[in-house]
Amino acid sequence: MPTFRIHHITSYEYDRTVTESVNDIRIFPYQCDEQEVLLHELVITGQPELQTYIDYWGNKAGIFNLPAAHTELVIESKLVVRTIMDLDRRLNFNTGFESLHAEVQLDISLLELTKADPIRNQDAIDDIVRQIYQPWKSVAATVQDCCQFIYQHFSYIKGITDIETTVDEIIEHHSGVCQDFAHVMLQVLRTLKIPSRYVSGYICPNKDGLRGEGATHAWVESWIPGYGWAGIDPTNNIWVTNTHVKLAVGRNFTDCSPVKGTFKGPALQKLYVMVSIGYEDGHHVEERTMVKTPVVQETLAYQKAEGDVTMQQQ
Repeated sequence: MPTFRIHHITSYEYDRTVTESVNDIRIFPYQCDEQEVLLHELVITGQPELQTYIDYWGNKAGIFNLPAAHTELVIESKLVVRTIMDLDRRLNFNTGFESLHAEVQLDISLLELTKADPIRNQDAIDDIVRQIYQPWKSVAATVQDCCQFIYQHFSYIKGITDIETTVDEIIEHHSGVCQDFAHVMLQVLRTLKIPSRYVSGYICPNKDGLRGEGATHAWVESWIPGYGWAGIDPTNNIWVTNTHVKLAVGRNFTDCSPVKGTFKGPALQKLYVMVSIGYEDGHHVEERTMVKTPVVQETLAYQKAEGDVTMQQQ
């Protein structure tokens, strides 16, 4: 049962003064049997009052307002968490789609997560389905084949996508980062009517080395009949292990965005994210990234001073 110390800093810098920064955050560890929270502290610029609630997907979320003039907003999270996944609990590779459909029909929340999004190039998704789906295969085996297909056919390249990159765009250039791989996999699995959800969190240091370790990460959870939610990571082509720490779940990234909100003022913003992860044996990984934000936000920022600008973290 490894224990991780995770230090996560989200920093917004503005080129001129802004006011009335209202934010919705999801950087609290997800409450589940697979992880135990030993310590969690939040420090926010100006020490605003933080109101917390449980959202539609079961995530703990927080809302705060920073009304005073400021040129910087820093949200600092310090987390000590122990992952306690039962690695001896074997995934069910025997149950097929008949069992899945029987379970889904009895649970409207699962049924909701079987519906694929309307996209322009659904034909490309259907082609992937034809390559991975065999009616005699179990649901778990099909999910695994989907994960492997994305890992093998999509290139992991940082900096070419942002939070508004669509599945159509990802398919077009066959590359992206963990968030993009998760979105493509969700579209494929939902086309197959397998309930699946987006997961945000961290991937912690591993002796074998994993893509995305020491940073915010994203993967997929699929419903396996006779088992329940099972996490799988298309960025690394692995089932989730005790090196994955979960923050939030939802239909897609928008439901799990660590920070999103609005501010007043004709300012341009720069967003930096620093994640530091320490393992109990002293191994340590740290990454600081300037997050690419959509150009549309910069255009809006130069409109009248009373306009609101949305900001999100990738």
